[in-house]
Amino acid sequence: FREQPIFSTRAHVFQIDPNTKKNWVPTSKHAVTVSYFYDSTRNVYRIISLDGSKAIINSTITPNMTFTKTSQKFGQWADSRANTVYGLGFSSEHHLSKFAEKFQEFKEAARIAKEKSHEKMELTSTPSQESAGGDIQSPLTPESINGTDDERAMPEVTQNSEPRAEPTQNALPFTHSSTISKHWEAELATLKGNNAKLTAALLESTANVKQWKQQLAAYQEEAERLHKRVTELECVSSQANEVHTRKTELNQTIQELESTLKKKEEEIERLKEEIDSARELQAQRNSLTQKLQEVEIRNKDLEGQLSDLEQRLEKSQNEQETFHNNLKTLLEILDGKIFELTELRDNLAKLTECS
Repeated sequence: FREQPIFSTRAHVFQIDPNTKKNWVPTSKHAVTVSYFYDSTRNVYRIISLDGSKAIINSTITPNMTFTKTSQKFGQWADSRANTVYGLGFSSEHHLSKFAEKFQEFKEAARIAKEKSHEKMELTSTPSQESAGGDIQSPLTPESINGTDDERAMPEVTQNSEPRAEPTQNALPFTHSSTISKHWEAELATLKGNNAKLTAALLESTANVKQWKQQLAAYQEEAERLHKRVTELECVSSQANEVHTRKTELNQTIQELESTLKKKEEEIERLKEEIDSARELQAQRNSLTQKLQEVEIRNKDLEGQLSDLEQRLEKSQNEQETFHNNLKTLLEILDGKIFELTELRDNLAKLTECS
């Protein structure tokens, strides 16, 4: 479950003709599901669409991609890695606008992830500048981001006719309470996985902060010692020029240490912000857990109501069956009485004729 769908819609899928680079070639006979997927391990967003078991779209979103609306119900984007241009025909302008908004949102997220990856790579590749102890860097690993920096120029395409698409199906209605429970259980499992990762990152950041605080204290002690040493040298040394040179070197060393201290303080502030973000995610997880509990309680109430209705229905059926049996018995008795009355009428008629 590393890669999860985060948004889905339905559309007719097209690709640009590789020969003419102008005409559209349909890749699906009817509207199919087109979904955005997110890979949390590599921090990558992809657009995927299947026609049966065949993948007709498998496009990784990069910061240089652009989604263009060419009409009220048609949009396109170029994928240099696949060396093609994809086109989507929607059933309405609203569905097209929603898909374009999600494209822009995930494109921006891919850009931010790429920048963070570059920053982490620069941090891990920067050589140590410290003479004693060295820099203690956070064990950050650059994330793998699919995509290229240079996108090929999008060929000009012509749209002969606007494709029709089936209505969007962003979400299917849940027709049974057990389906709702399974959905929230899946959401909770995902949140638990994210929470475990955040907890590990938080512990790692806390350990790094402690190490950096210890290093800062060592730097401060070293600075104080150097200041005292400078004072002693100024008092003891009889060679003013040598003392001045030594003082200049020590002052330069102190400046370098102060610069290092400033960088470490900035790094500590950044880690504090990450910790605050992790706490916010924890609060969201607790909120979703509470909602899941409420849904489970509601599910139990609905199951109780359903059981009660089944019992009442069974009782009603039994009463109706009894009523039918009684009615049948009454009808048989009535038929016998009618037959007796008929015989009595015939006898009276005979007596009347005889008299």
